[in-house]
Amino acid sequence: MSDPTTFSLALANETATAHLMADLALLIGPGDVITLSGDLGAGKTAAARAMIRYLAGDDAVEVPSPTFTLAQTYDLPPFPLIHADLYRVNDPLELEEIGLSPLPEGTVALIEWPERAPAALPKDRIDIALNHRAALGSTARAAEITGYGRAAAQVARLKALRQFLSQAGFADAKRQRMAGDASTRSYARLIRDDGVVILMNSPRRPDGPAVYDGKSYSAAVHLAEDVKPFVAIAAGLRERGFSAPVIHHADLDSGFLITEDFGSAGFIEGDPPRPVAERYEAAVDMLAALHREALPEVLPLAPQITYAVPSFDIDAMLVEIGLMLEWYLPDRGAEPTNNLRAEFVMMWRDLLGKLAAVHKAWDKTWVLRDFHSPNLIWLGDRSGTSRVGIIDFQDAVLGPAAYDLVSLLQDARIDVPEQLELVLLTRYIKARRAADETFDPAGFAETYALMSAQRNTRLLGTFARLNRRDGKPQYLRHQPRIWAYLTRSLAHPALSGIREWYSANVPPPVP
Repeated sequence: MSDPTTFSLALANETATAHLMADLALLIGPGDVITLSGDLGAGKTAAARAMIRYLAGDDAVEVPSPTFTLAQTYDLPPFPLIHADLYRVNDPLELEEIGLSPLPEGTVALIEWPERAPAALPKDRIDIALNHRAALGSTARAAEITGYGRAAAQVARLKALRQFLSQAGFADAKRQRMAGDASTRSYARLIRDDGVVILMNSPRRPDGPAVYDGKSYSAAVHLAEDVKPFVAIAAGLRERGFSAPVIHHADLDSGFLITEDFGSAGFIEGDPPRPVAERYEAAVDMLAALHREALPEVLPLAPQITYAVPSFDIDAMLVEIGLMLEWYLPDRGAEPTNNLRAEFVMMWRDLLGKLAAVHKAWDKTWVLRDFHSPNLIWLGDRSGTSRVGIIDFQDAVLGPAAYDLVSLLQDARIDVPEQLELVLLTRYIKARRAADETFDPAGFAETYALMSAQRNTRLLGTFARLNRRDGKPQYLRHQPRIWAYLTRSLAHPALSGIREWYSANVPPPVP
Protein backbone atom coordinates (compact mmCIF):
# COMPACT_ATOMS: atom_id res chain seq x y z
CA MET A 1 0.00 0.00 0.00
CA SER A 2 1.27 3.48 -0.85
CA ASP A 3 2.05 5.99 1.88
CA PRO A 4 -0.72 8.43 2.80
CA THR A 5 -0.76 11.80 1.02
CA THR A 6 -1.75 14.87 3.04
CA PHE A 7 -2.15 18.57 2.41
CA SER A 8 -3.71 21.38 4.42
CA LEU A 9 -5.49 24.58 3.51
CA ALA A 10 -7.45 27.38 5.12
CA LEU A 11 -11.13 27.84 4.21
CA ALA A 12 -12.31 31.39 4.82
CA ASN A 13 -16.03 30.58 4.79
CA GLU A 14 -18.67 28.12 3.61
CA THR A 15 -18.20 29.25 0.00
CA ALA A 16 -14.54 28.24 0.15
CA THR A 17 -15.59 24.90 1.64
CA ALA A 18 -18.08 24.44 -1.21
CA HIS A 19 -15.31 25.11 -3.77
CA LEU A 20 -13.10 22.47 -2.13
CA MET A 21 -15.85 19.85 -2.13
CA ALA A 22 -16.74 20.62 -5.76
CA ASP A 23 -13.10 20.18 -6.77
CA LEU A 24 -12.95 16.86 -4.94
CA ALA A 25 -16.22 15.77 -6.56
CA LEU A 26 -14.56 16.22 -9.95
CA LEU A 27 -12.04 13.50 -9.08
CA ILE A 28 -14.11 10.78 -7.39
CA GLY A 29 -16.30 7.95 -8.61
CA PRO A 30 -18.39 4.97 -7.48
CA GLY A 31 -16.73 3.01 -4.70
CA ASP A 32 -14.88 5.96 -3.19
CA VAL A 33 -15.18 6.68 0.53
CA ILE A 34 -14.77 10.16 2.03
CA THR A 35 -14.82 10.75 5.77
CA LEU A 36 -15.45 14.08 7.49
CA SER A 37 -14.13 14.52 11.02
CA GLY A 38 -14.02 17.45 13.44
CA ASP A 39 -15.70 18.84 16.54
CA LEU A 40 -19.36 19.79 16.71
CA GLY A 41 -19.92 22.81 14.50
CA ALA A 42 -16.69 22.31 12.55
CA GLY A 43 -18.58 22.27 9.27
CA LYS A 44 -18.81 18.56 8.43
CA THR A 45 -22.45 18.63 7.37
CA ALA A 46 -21.95 21.89 5.47
CA ALA A 47 -19.13 20.22 3.50
CA ALA A 48 -21.24 17.15 2.79
CA ARG A 49 -24.18 19.32 1.75
CA ALA A 50 -21.96 21.30 -0.64
CA MET A 51 -20.72 18.16 -2.39
CA ILE A 52 -24.20 16.66 -2.71
CA ARG A 53 -25.65 19.87 -4.13
CA TYR A 54 -22.77 20.18 -6.59
CA LEU A 55 -23.24 16.62 -7.83
CA ALA A 56 -27.00 17.16 -8.03
CA GLY A 57 -26.50 20.34 -10.03
CA ASP A 58 -29.00 22.05 -7.72
CA ASP A 59 -28.11 24.47 -4.93
CA ALA A 60 -31.59 24.08 -3.44
CA VAL A 61 -31.51 20.33 -2.81
CA GLU A 62 -32.55 19.60 0.75
CA VAL A 63 -29.64 17.89 2.56
CA PRO A 64 -30.51 17.40 6.24
CA SER A 65 -27.98 16.19 8.77
CA PRO A 66 -28.35 12.39 9.08
CA THR A 67 -27.66 12.49 12.83
CA PHE A 68 -30.99 10.78 13.63
CA THR A 69 -31.57 8.72 10.48
CA LEU A 70 -27.85 7.72 10.53
CA ALA A 71 -27.75 7.37 6.74
CA GLN A 72 -29.44 9.01 3.76
CA THR A 73 -29.04 7.84 0.15
CA TYR A 74 -29.12 10.24 -2.83
CA ASP A 75 -29.57 9.07 -6.42
CA LEU A 76 -27.37 11.71 -8.07
CA PRO A 77 -26.77 12.12 -11.83
CA PRO A 78 -23.21 10.73 -11.89
CA PHE A 79 -23.65 8.00 -9.25
CA PRO A 80 -25.57 7.17 -6.05
CA LEU A 81 -24.19 8.61 -2.80
CA ILE A 82 -24.81 7.60 0.79
CA HIS A 83 -24.40 10.30 3.45
CA ALA A 84 -23.91 8.84 6.92
CA ASP A 85 -23.44 10.23 10.42
CA LEU A 86 -21.95 7.79 12.94
CA TYR A 87 -22.18 10.08 15.99
CA ARG A 88 -24.90 7.94 17.60
CA VAL A 89 -23.32 4.61 16.67
CA ASN A 90 -22.30 2.71 19.81
CA ASP A 91 -21.64 -0.73 18.32
CA PRO A 92 -20.07 -1.47 14.90
CA LEU A 93 -22.77 -4.09 14.40
CA GLU A 94 -25.24 -1.22 14.00
CA LEU A 95 -23.56 -0.38 10.68
CA GLU A 96 -25.06 -3.52 9.13
CA GLU A 97 -28.54 -2.31 10.04
CA ILE A 98 -28.10 0.99 8.22
CA GLY A 99 -26.44 -0.52 5.14
CA LEU A 100 -22.86 0.59 5.84
CA SER A 101 -21.28 -2.78 6.55
CA PRO A 102 -20.28 -3.77 4.04
CA LEU A 103 -20.34 -0.46 2.17
CA PRO A 104 -22.67 -0.62 -0.85
CA GLU A 105 -20.97 -1.25 -4.20
CA GLY A 106 -21.10 1.33 -6.96
CA THR A 107 -21.81 4.12 -4.47
CA VAL A 108 -19.83 7.02 -3.05
CA ALA A 109 -19.88 7.02 0.76
CA LEU A 110 -19.67 10.34 2.61
CA ILE A 111 -19.26 9.60 6.33
CA GLU A 112 -19.32 12.04 9.26
CA TRP A 113 -17.82 11.09 12.66
CA PRO A 114 -15.75 8.19 11.26
CA GLU A 115 -13.87 7.87 14.58
CA ARG A 116 -17.00 6.19 16.03
CA ALA A 117 -16.33 3.06 13.93
CA PRO A 118 -12.69 3.11 12.77
CA ALA A 119 -12.53 -0.65 12.16
CA ALA A 120 -15.32 -0.41 9.61
CA LEU A 121 -13.46 2.07 7.39
CA PRO A 122 -11.81 0.77 4.21
CA LYS A 123 -8.04 1.06 3.71
CA ASP A 124 -8.61 3.12 0.56
CA ARG A 125 -10.29 6.35 1.60
CA ILE A 126 -10.06 10.13 1.76
CA ASP A 127 -10.18 11.76 5.21
CA ILE A 128 -11.07 15.45 5.60
CA ALA A 129 -10.43 16.82 9.11
CA LEU A 130 -12.09 20.20 9.74
CA ASN A 131 -11.22 22.53 12.62
CA HIS A 132 -12.17 26.06 13.64
CA ARG A 133 -9.64 28.72 12.63
CA ALA A 134 -10.64 31.61 14.91
CA ALA A 135 -7.62 33.71 13.96
CA LEU A 136 -9.04 34.06 10.43
CA GLY A 137 -12.60 34.88 11.50
CA SER A 138 -15.65 33.21 12.97
CA THR A 139 -16.53 31.38 9.74
CA ALA A 140 -12.99 30.19 8.90
CA ARG A 141 -11.96 26.55 9.01
CA ALA A 142 -8.73 24.63 8.57
CA ALA A 143 -8.93 21.50 6.46
CA GLU A 144 -6.42 18.65 6.48
CA ILE A 145 -7.03 16.22 3.62
CA THR A 146 -5.40 12.79 3.66
CA GLY A 147 -5.59 10.02 1.10
CA TYR A 148 -4.95 6.44 2.16
CA GLY A 149 -4.15 3.51 -0.12
CA ARG A 150 -5.34 4.05 -3.68
CA ALA A 151 -6.94 7.33 -2.62
CA ALA A 152 -3.50 8.86 -1.99
CA ALA A 153 -3.23 9.55 -5.74
CA GLN A 154 -6.63 11.28 -5.71
CA VAL A 155 -5.55 13.60 -2.92
CA ALA A 156 -2.30 14.39 -4.72
CA ARG A 157 -4.35 15.23 -7.81
CA LEU A 158 -6.73 17.38 -5.74
CA LYS A 159 -3.74 19.37 -4.46
CA ALA A 160 -2.44 19.82 -8.03
CA LEU A 161 -5.89 20.91 -9.22
CA ARG A 162 -6.19 23.49 -6.46
CA GLN A 163 -2.76 24.88 -7.36
CA PHE A 164 -3.69 25.02 -11.06
CA LEU A 165 -6.92 26.92 -10.35
CA SER A 166 -5.12 29.35 -8.06
CA GLN A 167 -2.36 30.06 -10.59
CA ALA A 168 -4.94 30.56 -13.34
CA GLY A 169 -6.90 33.03 -11.19
CA PHE A 170 -10.00 30.86 -10.76
CA ALA A 171 -9.64 29.76 -7.13
CA ASP A 172 -12.70 31.82 -6.13
CA ALA A 173 -14.85 31.02 -9.16
CA LYS A 174 -18.18 29.29 -8.61
CA ARG A 175 -18.13 25.66 -9.75
CA GLN A 176 -21.02 24.14 -11.71
CA ARG A 177 -20.99 20.46 -12.56
CA MET A 178 -21.20 19.36 -16.21
CA ALA A 179 -22.23 15.94 -17.42
CA GLY A 180 -19.33 13.71 -18.38
CA ASP A 181 -18.97 11.09 -21.08
CA ALA A 182 -17.84 7.48 -21.32
CA SER A 183 -14.20 8.46 -20.72
CA THR A 184 -12.22 9.17 -17.57
CA ARG A 185 -12.46 12.92 -18.18
CA SER A 186 -14.66 15.19 -16.07
CA TYR A 187 -15.76 18.79 -16.52
CA ALA A 188 -17.03 21.81 -14.58
CA ARG A 189 -18.04 25.32 -15.50
CA LEU A 190 -16.10 28.05 -13.70
CA ILE A 191 -18.26 31.14 -13.26
CA ARG A 192 -16.94 34.63 -12.49
CA ASP A 193 -18.34 38.12 -12.99
CA ASP A 194 -16.30 38.46 -16.18
CA GLY A 195 -17.66 35.30 -17.81
CA VAL A 196 -17.79 31.51 -17.85
CA VAL A 197 -15.11 29.01 -18.86
CA ILE A 198 -14.80 25.23 -18.71
CA LEU A 199 -12.43 23.25 -16.52
CA MET A 200 -11.37 19.91 -17.99
CA ASN A 201 -9.89 17.22 -15.76
CA SER A 202 -8.16 14.73 -18.05
CA PRO A 203 -5.98 12.33 -16.04
CA ARG A 204 -3.43 10.30 -17.93
CA ARG A 205 -4.72 6.75 -18.08
CA PRO A 206 -4.33 3.93 -20.59
CA ASP A 207 -7.56 2.10 -21.40
CA GLY A 208 -6.99 -1.46 -20.23
CA PRO A 209 -4.02 -3.80 -19.77
CA ALA A 210 -1.27 -4.25 -22.37
CA VAL A 211 -2.82 -7.22 -24.19
CA TYR A 212 -2.68 -6.00 -27.80
CA ASP A 213 0.91 -6.89 -28.82
CA GLY A 214 2.17 -5.26 -25.64
CA LYS A 215 -0.11 -2.22 -25.91
CA SER A 216 -3.22 -1.14 -24.04
CA TYR A 217 -6.43 -0.83 -26.05
CA SER A 218 -6.12 2.95 -26.14
CA ALA A 219 -2.53 2.78 -27.42
CA ALA A 220 -3.39 0.13 -30.01
CA VAL A 221 -6.23 2.15 -31.54
CA HIS A 222 -4.62 5.57 -30.95
CA LEU A 223 -6.99 6.98 -28.32
CA ALA A 224 -5.58 9.92 -26.40
CA GLU A 225 -3.99 8.87 -23.11
CA ASP A 226 -3.31 12.44 -22.01
CA VAL A 227 -4.46 15.98 -22.80
CA LYS A 228 -1.72 16.89 -25.31
CA PRO A 229 -3.55 15.73 -28.49
CA PHE A 230 -6.56 17.88 -27.54
CA VAL A 231 -4.39 20.97 -27.24
CA ALA A 232 -2.55 20.35 -30.53
CA ILE A 233 -5.64 19.53 -32.61
CA ALA A 234 -7.62 22.44 -31.11
CA ALA A 235 -4.93 24.88 -32.21
CA GLY A 236 -4.74 23.24 -35.65
CA LEU A 237 -8.50 23.53 -36.19
CA ARG A 238 -8.68 27.16 -35.04
CA GLU A 239 -5.73 28.10 -37.25
CA ARG A 240 -7.76 26.90 -40.24
CA GLY A 241 -10.90 28.82 -39.28
CA PHE A 242 -12.84 26.03 -37.56
CA SER A 243 -14.48 26.49 -34.17
CA ALA A 244 -12.54 24.56 -31.55
CA PRO A 245 -12.42 26.01 -28.03
CA VAL A 246 -9.71 28.53 -27.18
CA ILE A 247 -7.49 27.13 -24.42
CA HIS A 248 -6.88 29.83 -21.81
CA HIS A 249 -4.73 27.86 -19.34
CA ALA A 250 -3.11 24.42 -19.57
CA ASP A 251 -1.14 22.06 -17.36
CA LEU A 252 -0.09 19.51 -19.97
CA ASP A 253 1.66 17.19 -17.52
CA SER A 254 -1.17 16.99 -14.98
CA GLY A 255 -3.96 17.10 -17.55
CA PHE A 256 -5.88 20.21 -16.49
CA LEU A 257 -7.27 22.72 -19.00
CA ILE A 258 -9.37 25.87 -18.77
CA THR A 259 -11.08 26.43 -22.11
CA GLU A 260 -13.60 28.61 -23.87
CA ASP A 261 -17.24 27.73 -23.12
CA PHE A 262 -19.33 27.29 -26.27
CA GLY A 263 -22.58 27.10 -24.30
CA SER A 264 -25.12 24.33 -24.69
CA ALA A 265 -27.07 24.91 -27.93
CA GLY A 266 -27.10 21.50 -29.58
CA PHE A 267 -27.80 19.93 -32.96
CA ILE A 268 -30.89 17.98 -31.91
CA GLU A 269 -34.35 18.90 -30.63
CA GLY A 270 -37.64 17.36 -29.53
CA ASP A 271 -38.65 14.27 -27.57
CA PRO A 272 -37.57 11.82 -28.78
CA PRO A 273 -34.62 13.91 -30.00
CA ARG A 274 -34.16 14.34 -33.74
CA PRO A 275 -31.64 16.20 -35.90
CA VAL A 276 -32.06 19.90 -36.64
CA ALA A 277 -31.66 19.77 -40.43
CA GLU A 278 -30.11 23.24 -40.84
CA ARG A 279 -27.46 22.50 -38.24
CA TYR A 280 -26.66 19.08 -39.68
CA GLU A 281 -26.25 20.73 -43.08
CA ALA A 282 -23.73 23.16 -41.57
CA ALA A 283 -21.87 20.24 -39.98
CA VAL A 284 -21.72 18.42 -43.33
CA ASP A 285 -20.43 21.60 -44.98
CA MET A 286 -17.82 21.94 -42.25
CA LEU A 287 -16.54 18.41 -42.87
CA ALA A 288 -16.40 19.02 -46.62
CA ALA A 289 -14.39 22.20 -46.00
CA LEU A 290 -12.02 20.43 -43.60
CA HIS A 291 -11.46 17.55 -46.02
CA ARG A 292 -10.55 19.96 -48.82
CA GLU A 293 -7.63 21.24 -46.72
CA ALA A 294 -4.08 19.94 -47.00
CA LEU A 295 -3.74 18.96 -43.36
CA PRO A 296 -0.36 18.43 -41.69
CA GLU A 297 0.64 15.20 -39.97
CA VAL A 298 2.72 17.01 -37.31
CA LEU A 299 1.45 19.95 -35.25
CA PRO A 300 3.15 22.36 -32.86
CA LEU A 301 2.22 21.78 -29.23
CA ALA A 302 4.49 23.94 -27.09
CA PRO A 303 7.88 25.58 -27.57
CA GLN A 304 10.25 22.91 -28.92
CA ILE A 305 7.48 20.28 -28.68
CA THR A 306 5.40 18.85 -31.54
CA TYR A 307 2.58 16.33 -31.78
CA ALA A 308 2.41 13.72 -34.54
CA VAL A 309 -1.16 12.80 -35.49
CA PRO A 310 -1.28 8.98 -35.50
CA SER A 311 -2.43 6.99 -38.53
CA PHE A 312 -5.74 5.13 -38.36
CA ASP A 313 -4.19 2.09 -39.98
CA ILE A 314 -5.73 -1.30 -40.68
CA ASP A 315 -4.26 -2.86 -37.53
CA ALA A 316 -5.95 -0.19 -35.37
CA MET A 317 -9.27 -0.72 -37.16
CA LEU A 318 -9.01 -4.48 -36.60
CA VAL A 319 -8.38 -4.04 -32.87
CA GLU A 320 -11.46 -1.81 -32.68
CA ILE A 321 -13.80 -4.21 -34.42
CA GLY A 322 -12.33 -7.06 -32.38
CA LEU A 323 -14.44 -5.71 -29.50
CA MET A 324 -17.36 -7.47 -31.17
CA LEU A 325 -15.63 -10.81 -30.64
CA GLU A 326 -14.42 -9.96 -27.14
CA TRP A 327 -17.58 -8.41 -25.70
CA TYR A 328 -20.65 -8.35 -27.93
CA LEU A 329 -20.80 -12.00 -29.01
CA PRO A 330 -20.25 -13.38 -25.47
CA ASP A 331 -22.87 -10.91 -24.23
CA ARG A 332 -25.31 -12.48 -26.70
CA GLY A 333 -24.37 -16.03 -25.68
CA ALA A 334 -22.32 -16.69 -28.84
CA GLU A 335 -18.77 -17.37 -27.63
CA PRO A 336 -16.61 -17.32 -30.80
CA THR A 337 -14.32 -20.26 -31.58
CA ASN A 338 -10.70 -19.77 -32.64
CA ASN A 339 -11.65 -20.62 -36.23
CA LEU A 340 -14.44 -18.04 -36.19
CA ARG A 341 -12.05 -15.41 -34.86
CA ALA A 342 -9.54 -16.18 -37.60
CA GLU A 343 -12.24 -15.97 -40.29
CA PHE A 344 -13.43 -12.62 -38.94
CA VAL A 345 -9.97 -11.04 -38.89
CA MET A 346 -8.99 -12.39 -42.31
CA MET A 347 -12.24 -11.20 -43.88
CA TRP A 348 -11.90 -7.69 -42.48
CA ARG A 349 -8.17 -7.36 -43.17
CA ASP A 350 -8.68 -8.39 -46.80
CA LEU A 351 -11.54 -5.94 -47.41
CA LEU A 352 -9.89 -2.99 -45.65
CA GLY A 353 -6.67 -3.60 -47.55
CA LYS A 354 -8.37 -3.78 -50.95
CA LEU A 355 -10.37 -0.59 -50.49
CA ALA A 356 -7.40 1.31 -49.09
CA ALA A 357 -5.45 0.42 -52.23
CA VAL A 358 -8.21 1.27 -54.71
CA HIS A 359 -10.09 4.37 -53.60
CA LYS A 360 -8.80 7.91 -53.54
CA ALA A 361 -11.58 8.58 -51.02
CA TRP A 362 -9.31 6.78 -48.54
CA ASP A 363 -6.73 9.58 -48.77
CA LYS A 364 -5.72 10.57 -45.27
CA THR A 365 -7.32 13.57 -43.63
CA TRP A 366 -7.92 14.41 -39.99
CA VAL A 367 -10.53 12.02 -38.63
CA LEU A 368 -11.95 13.70 -35.51
CA ARG A 369 -13.34 10.31 -34.48
CA ASP A 370 -16.50 11.20 -32.51
CA PHE A 371 -18.04 13.84 -34.75
CA HIS A 372 -21.66 13.44 -33.67
CA SER A 373 -24.44 15.34 -31.89
CA PRO A 374 -23.19 15.08 -28.25
CA ASN A 375 -19.91 16.71 -29.30
CA LEU A 376 -21.26 19.53 -31.49
CA ILE A 377 -22.36 22.94 -30.18
CA TRP A 378 -24.35 25.39 -32.31
CA LEU A 379 -22.73 28.83 -32.35
CA GLY A 380 -25.55 30.85 -33.86
CA ASP A 381 -23.76 34.18 -33.51
CA ARG A 382 -21.02 33.06 -35.92
CA SER A 383 -21.28 32.56 -39.66
CA GLY A 384 -20.80 29.75 -42.16
CA THR A 385 -19.04 26.60 -41.03
CA SER A 386 -17.70 28.41 -37.93
CA ARG A 387 -21.20 27.99 -36.47
CA VAL A 388 -20.25 24.37 -35.82
CA GLY A 389 -18.49 24.22 -32.44
CA ILE A 390 -16.41 21.07 -32.02
CA ILE A 391 -15.55 19.95 -28.48
CA ASP A 392 -14.30 16.34 -28.74
CA PHE A 393 -11.35 15.64 -31.01
CA GLN A 394 -8.50 14.46 -28.77
CA ASP A 395 -8.62 11.03 -30.44
CA ALA A 396 -8.08 12.47 -33.93
CA VAL A 397 -6.15 10.32 -36.41
CA LEU A 398 -5.16 10.40 -40.06
CA GLY A 399 -7.67 8.31 -41.97
CA PRO A 400 -10.58 8.09 -44.42
CA ALA A 401 -12.69 11.24 -44.89
CA ALA A 402 -15.84 9.11 -44.84
CA TYR A 403 -15.40 8.13 -41.19
CA ASP A 404 -16.54 11.41 -39.59
CA LEU A 405 -19.45 11.69 -42.00
CA VAL A 406 -20.60 8.26 -40.82
CA SER A 407 -20.24 9.41 -37.19
CA LEU A 408 -22.53 12.35 -37.90
CA LEU A 409 -25.13 10.74 -40.16
CA GLN A 410 -25.36 7.47 -38.26
CA ASP A 411 -25.42 8.95 -34.76
CA ALA A 412 -25.19 6.16 -32.20
CA ARG A 413 -27.37 8.01 -29.68
CA ILE A 414 -30.24 9.34 -31.78
CA ASP A 415 -32.19 8.15 -34.80
CA VAL A 416 -31.12 9.80 -38.05
CA PRO A 417 -33.81 8.98 -40.67
CA GLU A 418 -32.40 7.16 -43.68
CA GLN A 419 -33.83 9.76 -46.07
CA LEU A 420 -32.05 12.59 -44.22
CA GLU A 421 -28.83 10.56 -44.21
CA LEU A 422 -29.00 10.18 -48.00
CA VAL A 423 -29.77 13.88 -48.55
CA LEU A 424 -26.81 14.94 -46.41
CA LEU A 425 -24.49 12.35 -47.92
CA THR A 426 -25.38 13.74 -51.35
CA ARG A 427 -24.79 17.28 -50.09
CA TYR A 428 -21.29 16.35 -48.94
CA ILE A 429 -20.42 14.60 -52.22
CA LYS A 430 -21.63 17.60 -54.25
CA ALA A 431 -19.52 19.97 -52.16
CA ARG A 432 -16.41 17.84 -52.60
CA ARG A 433 -17.07 17.37 -56.32
CA ALA A 434 -17.57 21.13 -56.83
CA ALA A 435 -14.14 21.82 -55.35
CA ASP A 436 -12.33 18.89 -57.01
CA GLU A 437 -13.54 17.38 -60.27
CA THR A 438 -11.40 14.28 -59.66
CA PHE A 439 -13.39 13.43 -56.54
CA ASP A 440 -14.88 9.93 -56.98
CA PRO A 441 -18.51 9.78 -55.69
CA ALA A 442 -18.88 6.00 -56.20
CA GLY A 443 -15.59 5.27 -54.47
CA PHE A 444 -16.51 7.56 -51.60
CA ALA A 445 -19.93 5.87 -51.21
CA GLU A 446 -18.20 2.48 -51.04
CA THR A 447 -15.75 3.72 -48.41
CA TYR A 448 -18.66 5.31 -46.51
CA ALA A 449 -20.41 1.91 -46.35
CA LEU A 450 -17.21 0.22 -45.18
CA MET A 451 -16.53 2.82 -42.48
CA SER A 452 -20.14 2.47 -41.34
CA ALA A 453 -19.71 -1.28 -41.00
CA GLN A 454 -16.39 -0.85 -39.18
CA ARG A 455 -17.65 1.85 -36.79
CA ASN A 456 -20.94 0.17 -35.95
CA THR A 457 -19.26 -3.19 -35.43
CA ARG A 458 -16.92 -1.50 -32.98
CA LEU A 459 -19.78 0.30 -31.22
CA LEU A 460 -21.69 -2.93 -30.61
CA GLY A 461 -18.60 -4.22 -28.83
CA THR A 462 -17.84 -0.94 -27.07
CA PHE A 463 -21.31 -0.63 -25.57
CA ALA A 464 -21.27 -4.28 -24.48
CA ARG A 465 -17.92 -3.60 -22.78
CA LEU A 466 -19.26 -0.47 -21.07
CA ASN A 467 -22.03 -2.65 -19.66
CA ARG A 468 -20.05 -5.73 -18.61
CA ARG A 469 -16.71 -4.20 -17.62
CA ASP A 470 -17.62 -0.68 -16.51
CA GLY A 471 -21.11 -1.19 -15.05
CA LYS A 472 -22.82 1.22 -17.48
CA PRO A 473 -25.88 -0.68 -18.78
CA GLN A 474 -27.50 2.51 -20.10
CA TYR A 475 -25.43 2.20 -23.29
CA LEU A 476 -27.17 -1.06 -24.25
CA ARG A 477 -30.28 0.86 -25.24
CA HIS A 478 -28.39 2.20 -28.26
CA GLN A 479 -27.48 -1.22 -29.66
CA PRO A 480 -30.68 -1.77 -31.70
CA ARG A 481 -30.11 1.58 -33.43
CA ILE A 482 -26.49 0.67 -34.16
CA TRP A 483 -27.66 -2.68 -35.54
CA ALA A 484 -30.05 -0.87 -37.88
CA TYR A 485 -27.23 1.35 -39.18
CA LEU A 486 -25.01 -1.69 -39.61
CA THR A 487 -27.68 -3.54 -41.56
CA ARG A 488 -28.12 -0.44 -43.73
CA SER A 489 -24.43 -0.28 -44.64
CA LEU A 490 -24.02 -4.03 -45.20
CA ALA A 491 -26.50 -3.78 -48.07
CA HIS A 492 -23.72 -2.29 -50.22
CA PRO A 493 -22.56 -4.84 -52.84
CA ALA A 494 -18.91 -4.43 -51.83
CA LEU A 495 -19.76 -5.76 -48.36
CA SER A 496 -21.65 -8.89 -49.43
CA GLY A 497 -19.08 -11.21 -47.83
CA ILE A 498 -19.30 -9.48 -44.46
CA ARG A 499 -23.10 -9.38 -44.73
CA GLU A 500 -23.26 -13.15 -45.20
CA TRP A 501 -20.80 -13.82 -42.37
CA TYR A 502 -22.69 -11.59 -39.95
CA SER A 503 -25.99 -13.17 -40.96
CA ALA A 504 -24.60 -16.59 -40.08
CA ASN A 505 -22.64 -15.74 -36.92
CA VAL A 506 -23.76 -12.49 -35.26
CA PRO A 507 -27.07 -12.42 -33.37
CA PRO A 508 -28.96 -9.11 -33.26
CA PRO A 509 -29.13 -7.18 -29.97
CA VAL A 510 -32.01 -7.53 -27.56
CA PRO A 511 -34.67 -4.93 -28.49
